Amino acid sequence: MELEDILQAPVPGPVRAALLAPLVDHHCHGVRRDELTRSQFEMLITEAGTPAPPGTTHFDTPVGTAIRRWCAPVLGLGPHVPPAVYLARRAELGPDEANKRLLRAAGVVAFLVDCGGGGRELLSAAEMGRLGGAAADDIVRLEHVEEEVAQEGPTAAGYVHALAERLAARASRAVGLKSIVAYRHGLHFDPARPSRGTVIAAAGRRLTEPKEPLTDPVLLRHLLWTAVDIARDRGLPLQFHTGYGDPGIDLHRSDPTLMTGFIRATRPVGVPVILLHCYPFHRQAAYLASVFPHVYADVGLALTYTAAGSATIIGELLELVPFHKLMFSSDCSGVAEMCHLGALYFRRGLARALAARMQEGEWSAGDAARVAHMIGSGNARRVYRL
Repeated sequence: MELEDILQAPVPGPVRAALLAPLVDHHCHGVRRDELTRSQFEMLITEAGTPAPPGTTHFDTPVGTAIRRWCAPVLGLGPHVPPAVYLARRAELGPDEANKRLLRAAGVVAFLVDCGGGGRELLSAAEMGRLGGAAADDIVRLEHVEEEVAQEGPTAAGYVHALAERLAARASRAVGLKSIVAYRHGLHFDPARPSRGTVIAAAGRRLTEPKEPLTDPVLLRHLLWTAVDIARDRGLPLQFHTGYGDPGIDLHRSDPTLMTGFIRATRPVGVPVILLHCYPFHRQAAYLASVFPHVYADVGLALTYTAAGSATIIGELLELVPFHKLMFSSDCSGVAEMCHLGALYFRRGLARALAARMQEGEWSAGDAARVAHMIGSGNARRVYRL
């Protein structure tokens, strides 16, 4: 299947070319390198974290249907084949070949990969790039680095220095930093930088259980402000997971407007703050990007999981967001199908949103082509200095 086959909205040639141009996937994860059973595969195409109820399947979801429709042809099958046929073909090709086909079908020119928390069964950033025929760089997950430091057993006072050193070393080889504070505490955290004494006291408590995930709000704030300092010095952006995710997140505490105080406090520093995924708070994210000069947004994994409904989400985001503040990501994780579908539904959804605006006479074809280029790759190239 060629990229040209995925666009159904009637758009002029220059707009079509812009929509089909190579993308920068500014936030994704590694995909599995090993053979997968059906149950393993199904667990990787859902955020539920549990098997489907008896007698049902995770293929009976928007993303499951999309895999059968759009990924099957990439693997040499007809559209809409049964799940068993699809998975048999995937196994016949083997993980290397299946991953290669699906990653390359996405039309991505650069992957920015968060490898935090992944095991050896996941491809590294370099391997994602090799199989996908693209450049690849690392995004450093803050909480993963903190947990490495905590498990090395520093003193409470030494923890502060070791954490700063480790983060700086990782940042020197990366193009961005990322936090999952939305999972560990929520985005309603106190935006103030904690005092050194408060941090050392909290570190003493933390180091009594170093193998536990970091949830202490004082240390999370310290981690964020340490990252802000490093990002400022190295010219890096700072990503935040917001909105939709797995059951580990309390959705009402992942609304990005809850971190308005932190966003306001970081404005003088100038570090780009990037709000990932955002759904169902994408309108709130658009507001933040419209009023704060250093805030950017995407709708990441929401496009994959809503599939045919993705055009509505993109249209709602474009109601307010400045076009130079929006970026594409797939949030691909676990299986390469998510990369292909993320790119496909981004292109299809944006094509429909642009076509509607041109048909209403709001935008010219030149406007639409320029916006498609900015969102697909130009904004990410600028913000991440690619």
